[in-house]
Amino acid sequence: MNMLNIISEIEKRDPEVFEKISPRRKAMKEFANFGGKVALASIPFALGSMFKKAYGGPTDAITDVLQFALTLEYLEAEYYTTALAAPGLTATLTGAARGAIQTISAHETAHVAALKATLQALGTTPVAKPTFDFSAGSGPGGPGLGNGPLSGANSPFVNYAVFLAVAQTFEDTGVRAYKGQAGNLITNNDVLTAALQIHSVEARHASHIRQMRRATGLAVPAGVTVKPWITLNQSGVAAPFDAYVQSSYNGEEVTSQANVNIMTVGGNTFSAAAASEAFDEPLTKAEVLAIVDGFIV
Repeated sequence: MNMLNIISEIEKRDPEVFEKISPRRKAMKEFANFGGKVALASIPFALGSMFKKAYGGPTDAITDVLQFALTLEYLEAEYYTTALAAPGLTATLTGAARGAIQTISAHETAHVAALKATLQALGTTPVAKPTFDFSAGSGPGGPGLGNGPLSGANSPFVNYAVFLAVAQTFEDTGVRAYKGQAGNLITNNDVLTAALQIHSVEARHASHIRQMRRATGLAVPAGVTVKPWITLNQSGVAAPFDAYVQSSYNGEEVTSQANVNIMTVGGNTFSAAAASEAFDEPLTKAEVLAIVDGFIV
């Protein structure tokens, strides 16, 4: 096996290969020392490990999650920034409510900055901010930018009830999204810690928005009390707007965890509602993207 010839051929196809593995001088020194460090039969495995470092592996999984999280944070930050500047909400988004949204907006902007800085520190260019369509008209087969079901009088930037309902959905989705990706970050404690810190703040946002909705009673179904947490798979959003948010709550009705029936755990008897409220269920990346698809052009 002529290892240098193999490396030379790879370099012809990817001149940056050495920089992906390590600085060129260090890489060549490592190659020169291979013969004295590993048995001939081990060389293919050693090479495989090095090229996994260059072209794949845990770091790629981590940056993929961070890019995904950044897209969601872009969405939330843009939503609140647009709402605070919307003339249509001037008369309704006032006082303590406006103050709360200003705070949440600042948090989301900080999350964007932190995720971008983390990606750059990992040597990755952060994904660019997409164009968002908060009328939910840009999904497959949708009517197009600005013409979706949440437009005109039903626009979240005109209708305060719709604004709160969509805000609740974005926050609830964000909480479940971070939970769904935590396992992919477990190989990097620093990144995992930062993601969990954002996750807990998103949960507080969701709770506060829910309390705001409960206080106003807007777009809340008759007989439903909006709680700070999710009950079963209930969105707590009245028709016709429930149809546009329900997918964010599907799967939350689970009443067992780790094959343990929470309704009867420890010889106790809990309702399905109480059992479901005690745990939040994760969402996969595909599920989250399906939920927000209509909002991204």
